[in-house]
Amino acid sequence: MNKRKDILWRIYILYVGVILVALAIVWKILTIQVVEGEYWREKAEMLSTDTFLVKAIRGNILASDDSYLAISVPAYDLRVDTRSEHITDEIWSENIDSLSICLAGLFKDKTVAEYKSKLKTARRENKRYLLLKSNVSRSMLKQVRKFPIFRMGRYKGGLIEEEKTIRVKPYGNLAARTIGKEKGETRGLGIESAYNEFLQGEEGFRLMEKLSGGTWRPVDHENAIEPVDGFDVVTTIDPKLQDVAESELERQLAMHNAGHGCVVLMEVATGDIKAIANLKRSDDGHYYESYNYAIGEAVEPGSTFKLATMLALFEDGMVDTSDMVETGDGVLKIYNHTLRDAHQGGYGTISVKHAFEISSNIAMAKLVFKYYSNDPQKFVNHLRKFHLHEPLGLEIPGEGVPLVRNRGDRGWSGLSLPMMSIGYETLVTPLQILTLYNAVANNGKMVKPRFVTEIRNRTHVIQTIETEVLEEKIASDRTIAICRSLLEGVVQHGTAKNLQNSVYPIAGKTGTAQIANNNLGYRSAGMMTYRASFCGYFPADNPKYSCIVVVNAPSNNVYYGNVVAGPIFKAVSDKVYAYAFDINQKYYENERNDRVPRVPLCKNGFTADLMVALNRMGITVQGGQQDIWSVTAAKDNYVEVRPVRTDQNNMPDVRGMGARDALYVLEKAGIKNVQVNGRGTVKQQSVAPGTPMEQINKVALELS
Repeated sequence: MNKRKDILWRIYILYVGVILVALAIVWKILTIQVVEGEYWREKAEMLSTDTFLVKAIRGNILASDDSYLAISVPAYDLRVDTRSEHITDEIWSENIDSLSICLAGLFKDKTVAEYKSKLKTARRENKRYLLLKSNVSRSMLKQVRKFPIFRMGRYKGGLIEEEKTIRVKPYGNLAARTIGKEKGETRGLGIESAYNEFLQGEEGFRLMEKLSGGTWRPVDHENAIEPVDGFDVVTTIDPKLQDVAESELERQLAMHNAGHGCVVLMEVATGDIKAIANLKRSDDGHYYESYNYAIGEAVEPGSTFKLATMLALFEDGMVDTSDMVETGDGVLKIYNHTLRDAHQGGYGTISVKHAFEISSNIAMAKLVFKYYSNDPQKFVNHLRKFHLHEPLGLEIPGEGVPLVRNRGDRGWSGLSLPMMSIGYETLVTPLQILTLYNAVANNGKMVKPRFVTEIRNRTHVIQTIETEVLEEKIASDRTIAICRSLLEGVVQHGTAKNLQNSVYPIAGKTGTAQIANNNLGYRSAGMMTYRASFCGYFPADNPKYSCIVVVNAPSNNVYYGNVVAGPIFKAVSDKVYAYAFDINQKYYENERNDRVPRVPLCKNGFTADLMVALNRMGITVQGGQQDIWSVTAAKDNYVEVRPVRTDQNNMPDVRGMGARDALYVLEKAGIKNVQVNGRGTVKQQSVAPGTPMEQINKVALELS
């Protein structure tokens, strides 16, 4: 019995012990979760690991000269742990004023008082992740690290540095719409979007460990994936030519108070776009890039389209340049529509060649109506061969959708054929028109505009973007030759005579199109608005570059293509010609050959120095007996040297000498008071040569 009681007591004690332990565990759990929960959760958060996405460095976009158009550079978001355990109240109060002064002085975005208030409020509210400044450069970061409080150290000073990369355009807004922006919350634009696959690189993953203080440290792990940086994209854009195109376009737009405009410069053989500018007027009158009009705006082109009309007529053998066409008094009634020529009173009977040169609407409409009215589709098929009915297939997003109707399509009428012949009832982009003109300059070969030439892995080329041929031959050699002569005639004898110059020939066509205003037609509130353009190439005898200029809605009562768009073309072509050695070399060689060799003018002066200079230059010297000082005279192919003898008793002749030699001679002669006016060579001396020395107190020399 006693033994049984003993066992029971032991069981009871064990049972009670188990209950007490269980109660202790429950109590501890409750204490940890409820009483100490916040503390341990913070501790767990501070001592944890996580997998982080590591973004690749985006590739650079380069210009044709390898300068940077867009580049990824490191930047930092700076945050502050205002409740860092190392920043005591004493340290904070002693340094907050000086820290605020330093921040305001460096960033210049807030006053000292504003920075001080922001920091004090954050500390009072126990903020441990206060954003101080975004996108700080590395040089600025180095300065911030030396500021009061922050200079206590990376962890003690409470400064949190978050590294990232930002996209920077070294040339600012130059070619901004063409360079574009990478895809994000909005649709991507330009080259950034078109070549995003190459530029973006490959993201990596890395295991990170959170340490005390809230900082993260990489953890070596076999499953870590390192990021692969993006490739560089080499464009065809030339920054110097791009700057010329934009500045000239802006100047002309402002002069004519125009709504918007564009300029595109293309290399004939390759289709490389060397410059593309698009500007729009803001409400305050300034111009900026808001839309890529050259690529995206499909509009009625007007008279620049007449080149396509001529190509069709000559290719089908319908006309010759000497054929005559009656334009009458400049007014032609077609069904219920009245067609007019720009010249009041008309041009009368003129040749086909002259009709194109002066851009006669009536002549073009009559010719096309006469030869294609029985088979309009034959004319349309030529336009389709010129690829005017379809987009060019550019890599850059946002290309406009052209419109060239077939016979029988909705909207086709008896008026369609003559209107299409002069650039109406069709929609094409400026770049499409330029591509057609470029094909004529390229002896009939139509190439696709090219914006990118290479994809590089830093210096190693991994892909070359070749020139794509859209049409090997848009017309016969005979037709191309005729049309090239017509385009030259426009500048020599026609509507673009103001673009002539004596250095290099230009070929092209002006365009002045009325702008349709939705359902209101070509008149709105009794007013007409216009689109002025010029498209051509240069040098006309050996084309290297083609260019189109379009100016929309000039509003100072000047709207003709030769006056509004032509000067922009001329300014761009002049700069390109001066810059491009491959096309101006012949001109300068001819200039050099035609130039008569001339002996340079020489100053009078110290004979020994003169002889050294002339001998070094290979110039023949003739003259009699030489003295210390000499007078020179430039002849046809030699320099005559005559001695200048100085008399210590009389005033010397220093005319023709440089200032240094003249002063030396006068000082040697004992004249101390000499006044020199001007720079260059002595032209006059106040005391005549030969004047006795005793009569001289002061000498003034006039140099020029």
